[in-house]
Amino acid sequence: VLLVRNRREFRALGSKCPHYGAPLSKGVLRGERLRCPWHGACFDIRTGDIEEYPALDCISCFKVTVEDGKVFITAKKKVLTLPAVTEHRQCLRLRDTSRRCLLNKNTMLLLGGGVAALVCAETLRQEGFTGRIIMATNEKHVPYDKSKLSKEMNLKAEDVYLRKPEFLEARGIEFWTEKEAVSVDFQKQKVHFMDGSSQKYHQLLIATGSHSGLLKVPGADLQNICTLQTPEESSKILELATGKNLVIVGASFVGTRLELCVPAAASDTDGISLQPGAAAELPAWVLAGPFQMLQNKGVKFHMKTELCELKGKDGKVTEAVLANGEKLPADVVVVGIGSTPNSAFLKGTSIARDDKGAILVNLHMQTNIPKVFAAGDVVTFPVALLDGDRSSIHHQQVAEAHGHCAALNMLRRGEELHTVPYFWTTMLGKSIRYAGCGKGYTDTVVKGSLEQQKFLIFYIRDGHVTAAASLNCDPMVSLIAEVLYLGKQISKEEAE
Repeated sequence: VLLVRNRREFRALGSKCPHYGAPLSKGVLRGERLRCPWHGACFDIRTGDIEEYPALDCISCFKVTVEDGKVFITAKKKVLTLPAVTEHRQCLRLRDTSRRCLLNKNTMLLLGGGVAALVCAETLRQEGFTGRIIMATNEKHVPYDKSKLSKEMNLKAEDVYLRKPEFLEARGIEFWTEKEAVSVDFQKQKVHFMDGSSQKYHQLLIATGSHSGLLKVPGADLQNICTLQTPEESSKILELATGKNLVIVGASFVGTRLELCVPAAASDTDGISLQPGAAAELPAWVLAGPFQMLQNKGVKFHMKTELCELKGKDGKVTEAVLANGEKLPADVVVVGIGSTPNSAFLKGTSIARDDKGAILVNLHMQTNIPKVFAAGDVVTFPVALLDGDRSSIHHQQVAEAHGHCAALNMLRRGEELHTVPYFWTTMLGKSIRYAGCGKGYTDTVVKGSLEQQKFLIFYIRDGHVTAAASLNCDPMVSLIAEVLYLGKQISKEEAE
């Protein structure tokens, strides 16, 4: 049990974050908000409710009494052994009973099987909506933890499920698998699917995510060329890479996080090679941290060049040819060169999208079409830390915040999105954290040592901190995220 004293009041809570089990005693406490030191999830110490994701469940709260200067905590043993509390928010019933009854006769159709749609569905139920909820996805699994696909590649799909099918069924959430939307009639409020069926809706959430960038080079139709999108692909990459020549295209975190493949690949070859675009320039801390760690494991980087051809034999790739003429032996190729919003099925409709296909939403996650919302990787949205400039941020915590906000506004709550983007990963036993949005930064402040691979970096824009990144300094990034969440500014001088 975690005992907290705040303004002479004691609170007793579950001691571990329900997300990945982080010790909350090492977290950040500001007022009545407790933030996880590892991944930034935030909880109300009075109720245990979630205030910031990525945790899906709240933490338990226990009765506290003070007698004769001693603090006593009362709890049932059964509750102490529970990992988390799934029903975390009290239903905030709509004041207008007639409007509530009207809403509860509606059908909420959620396109997508990721965390944005999942959190939207759960929030609708937690807030008292009793009407029909349908989640339709072209995947064959219930929502799963995609961040584990590159870190625990030997797990089965069921091991990374965020919610089991029976959990959704118990809450009356219909989950349609392998159900791909091909068009939407916004006037008739109807979605058409690949199998020829259709479904009417009263309100629609589009949370179809994104897909891996396509490899547009000669030879891309050869076998043993993979992306990292599903549990099946994750297991396939690990199996194929064992003792083989592995080439990874792209210097993104998708490529660098394939930690299990580093020792699995043949040690006397190129190991993993990454080829970002010709204009790619990486920050010094990335070169001194993640890249140096991988180089120490025998990974060879081929920078400022591009892949121009894949050669093969008997239908399988054998060689990757770079634009500079260099040839790399390749038994397996993994493509991690960015992603594209899954919004092609909206082509020809009146919904507003940007030049990359991302759906434009406001701070209510509302599109330009009445009763149509969008969330997650498929959208571009106004970011408070960028003074309202739009951005697409593809990560789990942001998608969950989108789904929660969309659900509240589908219930006509008038809620605005309020979140601080938080990214996390581990690499070869060391943690990397990033909070905020550093887009357009003009200066940095570095604390710690790049050489010793333990440091904290502030990104400065217009004289103030808009983001922070760290290697092996977890709680500090959570602290900065909390300060930014509360709307307080950190000047460059304060950062220094």
